[in-house]
Amino acid sequence: MMTHPSSYDAALLQQARQLGTSTLHEASGLAGSSVDPAIRPVWPGAAVAGPAYPLECSPGDNLAIHIAMERAPRGSVLVVSTGGFVAGYWGEVLTVAAEAAGVAGLVIDGGVRDIAALAARRFPVFSRGISMRGTIKASAPSVGKPIGFAGTPVAPGDLVLADDDGVLVLPAARVADTLAQGQRRADKEAAMMQALQEGRSTLELMGLTQWRDAR
Repeated sequence: MMTHPSSYDAALLQQARQLGTSTLHEASGLAGSSVDPAIRPVWPGAAVAGPAYPLECSPGDNLAIHIAMERAPRGSVLVVSTGGFVAGYWGEVLTVAAEAAGVAGLVIDGGVRDIAALAARRFPVFSRGISMRGTIKASAPSVGKPIGFAGTPVAPGDLVLADDDGVLVLPAARVADTLAQGQRRADKEAAMMQALQEGRSTLELMGLTQWRDAR
């Protein structure tokens, strides 16, 4: 098993989770970094940040996931493309395997099952759907190589951030700048919220007072 990439230390990942997907998406200026909003957390409050480990499954076939369990660096977020085919690619057994392997979470454009167990274990999973239908194990189109994930490009080591607002993928080369921009944005919004609590209005604070008398 490979070690956690040194480029994403614990402080950076914590900052990313605190800033959240919405703030960092706006700060990034990268329209394509926002993953299809149909991919949602399977339990409320799920959140994860970590380097991407991309892979591709054939429709209804989860062999690539089992291979990835032996190859993914500790701390990785598995990003699994299935072409949008919803079946039960993942459940409690793979969750236990992932925890033992040090995998931080799962983002999949297919389906998962055993939702109560996933929620009880607090393992972060984001999926297109939920399905009890099982899968075969016969092919592994791509493991650990760049993929297109529901229209979003994902390369190994890109930063994946997922929370209740959705899933964001930041190219590795843009992570540091985006977090810096995101922190400035968060600080500005904190000052704005303080001003609102003191009686100011959003029209004033955003320079929109010319619209006060609009009909």
